Amino acid sequence: MAELNTKIAIDSKRKTRTRKQAPGVDLTAMVDLAFLLITFFMLTTSLNKPHQVDIAMPDQTQNNKTEMDENRIVSLLIGEGNIFWYHGDFQRPLAAPTNIDLSTTKLRQTLLEMKKQILALTQGKDMIVLIKPSKHARTADLIQTLDEMKITTIDRYMISKISPSEEQLLTAAIP
Repeated sequence: MAELNTKIAIDSKRKTRTRKQAPGVDLTAMVDLAFLLITFFMLTTSLNKPHQVDIAMPDQTQNNKTEMDENRIVSLLIGEGNIFWYHGDFQRPLAAPTNIDLSTTKLRQTLLEMKKQILALTQGKDMIVLIKPSKHARTADLIQTLDEMKITTIDRYMISKISPSEEQLLTAAIP
């Protein structure tokens, strides 16, 4: 049992010393309560869990090339703080490459407009977005682009490699 002892009182009027018992405080219950509270808060606290983006990546072991309808494809070329997008094939685009600044909401507006156009053009088939980050692309730009895919409810998108000609388009646009 733990006790808190204070000074012993001495009566100075008399020559004989009388000892008065100082009040004692038992700290055992308070220490037990402190450890119980610490244990309770340690067990009930939830720590921050890392957020992750779910992406279905194709199997890289097989070298199968899948043919896709050019009318359904929109490619996003991610540079450093900006995105170039085009509709169709890079050699014969249905819509010429256009620059979008990522600090604005133009990417969302462009994706929604293209989604409507492709639905009308392909009789109800959905849009396929090819996300192609360059070696100068920042991780935050890629994550922002993936967030825009979720916000605009685009179900078919994939991250693929950027071609050298597309890379040259991005490097020519950087001042």
